[in-house]
Amino acid sequence: MEVGNTNLSYKTKWIYNIAKNGLIWQGIRNRLAKIGFDFMPYYWEIGAIDIAPPSIRGDSSEYELSILNEDEIASIKSNIIGIAHKDLLNDYKQGDTCLAIKYRDKIAIYSFIKQTDFYFRGRIFKIKPSEGYVHHTYTFEDFRGKNLAPFLRYQSYNYFKSHGIDTYYSISEYFNKPTLKYKKKIGVKPLKLYLNVVLFKRWCYNFTLKSY
Repeated sequence: MEVGNTNLSYKTKWIYNIAKNGLIWQGIRNRLAKIGFDFMPYYWEIGAIDIAPPSIRGDSSEYELSILNEDEIASIKSNIIGIAHKDLLNDYKQGDTCLAIKYRDKIAIYSFIKQTDFYFRGRIFKIKPSEGYVHHTYTFEDFRGKNLAPFLRYQSYNYFKSHGIDTYYSISEYFNKPTLKYKKKIGVKPLKLYLNVVLFKRWCYNFTLKSY
């Protein structure tokens, strides 16, 4: 009986969290993927390199931009449940840069910048020398609700410009409404709407649903 109550409590909390964050359909998609029906619509987007500086909610004086090293990226594993840790280290070792905002030397949010061609769910994306792909952005729990994602993106622009990047791209899942909302605020616009289908982790199909 106690186990049943624990399972019920977990499911109730899971439903509450995804509903509160506008992620009902995202949660359903993730559940279907676990049983072999992985349907993922997503946007290929282009970002604006010049935007008005967003403000942090609260005191911003102790936040600063930092480039994370390998040890710092490795430490992320112990702080994020379910993160694809091996993928992050692999991206770093293949030349990706990890930019972060720190608060009193504590990582608050990070994001990776890739400047090479890459595959995403079976589709190849070409990146020119003057372009970058922003991915794996993550805000730690203690720092959510402070508008740090737009702040990190804005602070990253000096890095972009100093490395000859004048255009950057990103990918957003169609059902991830919080991410789409903040990206709209910083001038990110969709270029393509794609659909990827993976059945039972064996068959992979890609479709273009819309061009903007």
